[in-house]
Amino acid sequence: MNSLFAPNQPQAPLAERLRPKTIDEVVGQSHLLGAGKPLRLAFQSGKLPSMILWGPPGVGKTTLARLIANTADADFIPISAVLSGIKDIREAVERAEMTLQQHGRKTILFVDEVHRFNKGQQDAFLPFVESGLITFIGATTENPSFEVNSALLSRSQVFVLNALSEPELSLLLDRAQQLVAEEITLTDEVREQVLAYADGDARRLLNFAEGLFNAAQGTGVTEVDEAFLQTTMASKLRRFDKGGEAFYDQISALHKSVRGSNPDAALYWFLRMIDGGADPLYLGRRIVRMAVEDIGIADPRAQTMALEACQIYERLGSPEGELALSNAVIYLAVAPKSNAAYMAYNQAKAFVAQDKSRTVPLHLRNAPTKLMKALDYGKEYRYAHNEPEAYAAGVDYFPDDLPAQQFYVPTPRGLEGKIAEKLAHLRELDKKAKK
Repeated sequence: MNSLFAPNQPQAPLAERLRPKTIDEVVGQSHLLGAGKPLRLAFQSGKLPSMILWGPPGVGKTTLARLIANTADADFIPISAVLSGIKDIREAVERAEMTLQQHGRKTILFVDEVHRFNKGQQDAFLPFVESGLITFIGATTENPSFEVNSALLSRSQVFVLNALSEPELSLLLDRAQQLVAEEITLTDEVREQVLAYADGDARRLLNFAEGLFNAAQGTGVTEVDEAFLQTTMASKLRRFDKGGEAFYDQISALHKSVRGSNPDAALYWFLRMIDGGADPLYLGRRIVRMAVEDIGIADPRAQTMALEACQIYERLGSPEGELALSNAVIYLAVAPKSNAAYMAYNQAKAFVAQDKSRTVPLHLRNAPTKLMKALDYGKEYRYAHNEPEAYAAGVDYFPDDLPAQQFYVPTPRGLEGKIAEKLAHLRELDKKAKK
């Protein structure tokens, strides 16, 4: 008989209740789990290497780690790099040693968000991975090439998990309805919006679906249409990750669309990020970078327009400021492209870094005192404005012991086309003056 005073048992979230119990229940990752694929073969052989599961949120990293432990009949110790430290690692190792001694079972140590551990914390795993005491499984949403130290990376096999496709998300949504809301139907428009909101993330899908079904059941609604969705869940329909790999992938897509002179794609990526809550001024800084790096002197107005767009946003805010930024994005996309100035900067910087220190030629030195003039500072300097075409043909401006260098090579595009013509003409004047 149940006691009246027995505490109510909280129901597990829908995402937890639908967590796969076997490898065949896993939705997605067919490139790893399909017949003859790497993780499927590892499951079947029982010989599981230490590994890093790299992929966006909600694609099954924790689920796969648990299934691996079950298949291998190993003790499963999960820790989170967000909440744990060296003390937790030591305790996990002690437990693994005890499990091996008392029960003859190996241990799988699962570290969620392993990229949050610093180098020292990551190094703490190495001796126990090498000795075989633990099988290490790290989960990360960040590129392990940058976030996992090389020693640990070299001892682990990296498996890349993909975001779930819409058909895969749709299958999960069907499972959720069958489990908790068989009496509720979703219109095609609502289903499409829910799947778009999930954006490849199974956990996000199931958490949102659970809230939606609860709202429908609480109000007696049996068909969820777009009006109900907007009324009850509109504030949650945000699908942008402001940090991590997805964020920088979208920034990369925006930059490359501008560089590729595609204003429509550039505008799409810009507004994708604005729609998801990206900081407009952060985007503004990146837009300025695009103007400097990819357009440069081919159209100097691009830098001015990008800077002015940032100033407009600072002064007016949204939506006027966002419109100014979008104008800059379009302008940059259609502007003539040149990275000549950017490349010249990098080449000159690298040259100076490896070159020795050289003295300034006497004719280029300033001579504000009589002593300096007596030492020939500034002697034979030719004032360009007093020369034909305001150009002192034949004068060398590099150090005396350094042959003339060419870092800047203008393109034939935009204003640089005229700059290239002018520089070619001046070089001809130099040749004639030195004959």
